[in-house]
Amino acid sequence: MKTINTKKIRKKLEKQLDAKRYEHTLGVAYTASALAMCNQTDIDRALIAGLLHDCAKCMSNEKKISICKKEDIPITKIEEKNPFLLHAKVGRYLAEKQFHIHDEDILNAILYHNTGRPDMSLLEKIVYVADYIEPGRKHAPDLPGVRSLAFQNLDLALLQILKNTLGYLHDCNAVIDPMTQETYDYYVQSEK
Repeated sequence: MKTINTKKIRKKLEKQLDAKRYEHTLGVAYTASALAMCNQTDIDRALIAGLLHDCAKCMSNEKKISICKKEDIPITKIEEKNPFLLHAKVGRYLAEKQFHIHDEDILNAILYHNTGRPDMSLLEKIVYVADYIEPGRKHAPDLPGVRSLAFQNLDLALLQILKNTLGYLHDCNAVIDPMTQETYDYYVQSEK
């Protein structure tokens, strides 16, 4: 992978994201880096994926839909009704086009950081977990326990986060992306 200037990425993101989202982004990037160290994988790739995971989050829903239509990015029925869910797909697109990231694993980590997917790569798992446990996150079920578990067994932490997320969404009568359920089912089966 050619060297990517993370300082330039941070400066660009600081202008594009609101202050709260930017702080979250830095938290995810540094947590992803720490998890990469812990799992003996590429720290720079984890840092970049963490920095860019929410790069489209502060964009208006109309703009996200517009980009998807213009670039032929498929929109599911659930995403049509809840366009805020499109930030991962649009984020992947922006990472490639605006930030010149061509590493497929980084792009997939951005794409699946919100829902997960069956048979995730190590980097995808790291970014998914980092998004949940980053230091700025305050309100998530069993956060201290999940944080500790993430640095002991990434797969078990991933499964616990999926379970917590589905439980939370169910309790709130919120929309559940089918991919999140598929991911949970896949990892429950993998543990058997």
